[in-house]
Amino acid sequence: MKKILFAVLFVLGNLAVHAQEAEGKEIKWMTLDEALSLQQKKPKKAKPIFMDVYTDWCGPCKMLDKNTFHDPKFVEYINANYYPVKFNGEGNFEVTYKGKKYANPGFDPNRKGRNSAHDFTMFLQVQGYPSMYVFDKTGEVKTPIVGYRTADEVIEELKKIN
Repeated sequence: MKKILFAVLFVLGNLAVHAQEAEGKEIKWMTLDEALSLQQKKPKKAKPIFMDVYTDWCGPCKMLDKNTFHDPKFVEYINANYYPVKFNGEGNFEVTYKGKKYANPGFDPNRKGRNSAHDFTMFLQVQGYPSMYVFDKTGEVKTPIVGYRTADEVIEELKKIN
């Protein structure tokens, strides 16, 4: 009986450890305000920002999230080299960039599907979804990567930008 109990506890313990390991292999997304704040707090150790601009209705955005953003080598690369940001291009929240506040005054919470574009989306001149932006270590916006890409393709593009 003790052996069976020990075996069950051993298996459960291993499952918990594997679940924690799997959990640690995700991108640690944050808001743009959080990422910009981190850059300012530690300017000598600052990382650039990788920002995914998506919408809830965008099919390629969902594929990018499911495939590319969950690829283990991509997760490792982004977490090690960037402050990763998720930004809903039609979201209802406020962002402060370079002292200016951006919002989405036309947002309709009852609307299904497409909503109005966020003011920061307009500032970035987003051409399509998904769009991925890099902000250098000082917060300056670089050239966007537009459209669905595999993990390897995005990593190659990011290496060219930096």
